[in-house]
Amino acid sequence: MTMRTLLFAITLLGIQVPPTHAQDERPSLMLLKKYMVGSYSSALQARRDTTYLNIELEMVRIWLKDTNGIWLYVEQATAAKKDKPYRQRIYHLTQQDDSTFISTVCTLDSMHLFAGAYRDIARFGAIKPAEAKPLPGCDLVLHWRNGRFVGSTHDRDCTNAWGKATYATSEVVIGPDRMVSWDRGYNDAGEQVWGAEKGGYEFVKRMKQRPDRVAADQ
Repeated sequence: MTMRTLLFAITLLGIQVPPTHAQDERPSLMLLKKYMVGSYSSALQARRDTTYLNIELEMVRIWLKDTNGIWLYVEQATAAKKDKPYRQRIYHLTQQDDSTFISTVCTLDSMHLFAGAYRDIARFGAIKPAEAKPLPGCDLVLHWRNGRFVGSTHDRDCTNAWGKATYATSEVVIGPDRMVSWDRGYNDAGEQVWGAEKGGYEFVKRMKQRPDRVAADQ
């Protein structure tokens, strides 16, 4: 991804955040984790533009003792149906070089059984990291730019069969207090068949980073 593409992605995603002290921080895997972990809401955007839903996003660290990168459990649900998430994933964060990071998007065979597990990471104690299955072509390559992590999937690599889609794309801008995410599905003709059309969802972090909870069996 070129600098021009990255700047264009930030514009498309609708993120307008003034420069902060975060620009002076050195990018690291732990900083990426710090930015990502938390509880988010798109309520402000939904009130401003009713074409966007009020979505709640939860990200917590799991498998704390595994030293091969950082693992996150991610759950999304509409605010009206918090107990029925429509998206559950495992993210495996690794560092490629001084300013490039990879978020490998994974799933579990029994993913639905972990709804609400962001409240109690001990529920992942019986599952090993090796059981997390990467979704082919859906990795996000993240670059450090102006105090934020900016990235996307590659071209049509992430296959997707939801609705009439055959592939999906994801673009993201991750800052210290918010995250803008734009997920879209396309058919073989390159026509968008699901996802927001105007720009990404703007998720504002609602609370300070949760303390990592280490279960005895993790």
